[in-house]
Amino acid sequence: MKRSLLAITLVAFLAACGSTTPQDDKTKGWSASKFYTEARAELADGNYDRAAKYLEQLESRYPFGRYAQQAQLELVYVYYKKGEIEQTLAAADRFVRLHPNHPNVDYAYYLKGLANFIDDRSLMRLVSSQDPTERDPKAARESFESFKLLVARFPESKYAEDASARMTYLVNALASGEVHVARYYFKRGAFVAVVNRAQYSMQNYPQAPANEEALALMVRAYNEMGMADLRDDTLRVLEKNFPQSKYLQGREDDPAWWMFWKLI
Repeated sequence: MKRSLLAITLVAFLAACGSTTPQDDKTKGWSASKFYTEARAELADGNYDRAAKYLEQLESRYPFGRYAQQAQLELVYVYYKKGEIEQTLAAADRFVRLHPNHPNVDYAYYLKGLANFIDDRSLMRLVSSQDPTERDPKAARESFESFKLLVARFPESKYAEDASARMTYLVNALASGEVHVARYYFKRGAFVAVVNRAQYSMQNYPQAPANEEALALMVRAYNEMGMADLRDDTLRVLEKNFPQSKYLQGREDDPAWWMFWKLI
């Protein structure tokens, strides 16, 4: 009798334990609309973790329909706000892949660009006094490509103007980074590397202001290597494109100006 009572008690206890999770899950029975409304409310309050949880549950329980699509797009933003870059990029790529014709797909491209965007502090690290050859501009390049795709495919997008401005910033930052590395090499006498870095900047970021210094560095590097023809050709390019360049000051008074010119 005691064994039977113990068995019944044990079965009842296990049954109670098994039913704890569904009873405690307040989202049980929620509709897709309810999940989305709650997620938006949490998002408005800055509760990104809870908003992400509701959106993920929405997509899991209701994988089809407009709420699922919207949840996928909202998740890109939520991950971005949480600072989860890899998840942001993955979610953006997934949305673009699954819904290439969605009316808000431009927003996915925009968020992908923002996720990799280099802010002022990152730019300062890029051109800091530490060894610049160890800098990896991959994120900045990927950010630029995302903004470039947005502007090219959706020129009328409300995000296009801001994306274009960020592209200009990134171009200048990337070119400055390349020139900073070229300057680093020059100070160490690696003149071939100077020319390679300067040329890369001019070829890939032709409108960047930093190319004024890139050309001046090439003039000095060619001179140091005894390549007079290439030095003079590069000097003419510098004079044509930057006639008021600070790097040309004093040349009229001294034909051998580049022999003594100091990096500014």
